Amino acid sequence: MLDSSIFREYDIRGVVGKDFDEAGVILLGQAFATKVKRMTGGSTLVLGYDGRLSSPDLEAALIKGFKAAGAEVISIGCGPTPLLYFASHHFKAHGALMITGSHNPPEYNGFKMVIDQQALFGSEIQELETLIKTNALITNQGAGSHRVENLHNDYVQRLISDFTTHYSDINVRVAWDPGNGATGEVVQDLLAQIEGEHYLINGEIDGTFPAHHPDPTVEENLEQLIELVDHMDCDFGIAFDGDGDRIGVVDDKGRILFGDQLMALFSEEVLASHPKATIIADVKTSQRLFDYVKELGGEPLMWRTGHSLIKKKMREVGSPLAGEMSGHIFFADRYYGYDDALYAALRFIGIINAKGIKLSQWVDELPPVFNTPEIRIPCDNLDKFAIAQAVQTCLDQDGVAYSGVDGVRVSTEKGWWLLRASNTQEILVARAEANSQDELDKSLDAIENYLKRVGLEQ
Repeated sequence: MLDSSIFREYDIRGVVGKDFDEAGVILLGQAFATKVKRMTGGSTLVLGYDGRLSSPDLEAALIKGFKAAGAEVISIGCGPTPLLYFASHHFKAHGALMITGSHNPPEYNGFKMVIDQQALFGSEIQELETLIKTNALITNQGAGSHRVENLHNDYVQRLISDFTTHYSDINVRVAWDPGNGATGEVVQDLLAQIEGEHYLINGEIDGTFPAHHPDPTVEENLEQLIELVDHMDCDFGIAFDGDGDRIGVVDDKGRILFGDQLMALFSEEVLASHPKATIIADVKTSQRLFDYVKELGGEPLMWRTGHSLIKKKMREVGSPLAGEMSGHIFFADRYYGYDDALYAALRFIGIINAKGIKLSQWVDELPPVFNTPEIRIPCDNLDKFAIAQAVQTCLDQDGVAYSGVDGVRVSTEKGWWLLRASNTQEILVARAEANSQDELDKSLDAIENYLKRVGLEQ
């Protein structure tokens, strides 16, 4: 069983036992191995999984499917998604698949896929379902192979090597919260080897997520970390999502930093080494980041939301750094160009330590703005893409200028507002930013008015 709804824009994801079962996952593995073989001519696949309770059984099913298509399977065991990406580079694999539900509830699980070091997304994911439905799978019973490799230490040492090469005399107090996700063991090994004072909570990998949901962009999930920062008088706190490709940070005053603020900090260092480089951020990002990149001499580029889309654009334009509001940070400077929250965390520590000031002081020096978090507008039984297109048509009729990179982003001299269809949920996403509360309210009114014009009442 494989419900069609699990084949999403950036990955495959659903409720285990309800949306897919063992037989369906075996076919999925066979389809992925088939696609890899036909795209690359090769058959070496790397397979990893996160800490969810269902992950080991899904691994066993995928191995059966991979081998049925004649693949040479390398299992790397439990760990974060960036470890799988690292292993894919290490083994020069033709394909790689990570079993992970990311930040979804415990009953969910899913699959992130890479072919020839490039993430699968969009129609490429839909093609896997087509291969299964049309019975166009490679069948090569008995020809496949399977072995287990442990790259945990190699990965940790790769991170440590970069950190110790570029940063020294670390004198910071850091609170850490992996949220019982797949980064727990790696974080513990990193902390045993880097300078500074470190305080760890929820470091045990536990797929029931007993402490809180592993999504560091949600304020309530950071309450424990904020308390730890305050109690231990830490300089800042760092959190990760369930599979370790997104980072969350709180400063010494307990304030949450989002992706655009982290990108501003990282841009300072990267542009010092790569003058005039293109720095990419997604369409939900604050205007102050794009302005700041310009001030630093870089070339800001606004792009579509989605880690797969961002990584592809980085390769196209040769960008050394990209990021999303959600906490995906991509370094091609000194690294591989994929989203690794553990690597980003170490660079963050090194940069703040070198500044020799409190993180809160740096935050306070950023230009003040008034903005909203993501506003999620349900579209149950409605075509979210049609609604977004209808708003775009209204803007055209009104002669209003906008960016159509991903939905519509309308900019004025005093702010901007965004409306786009989510690629992963049945919702519209809105966001607004301005230089005053009054201007922010005007932007929110504009969003509401355009939605009313196209027949959607909030």
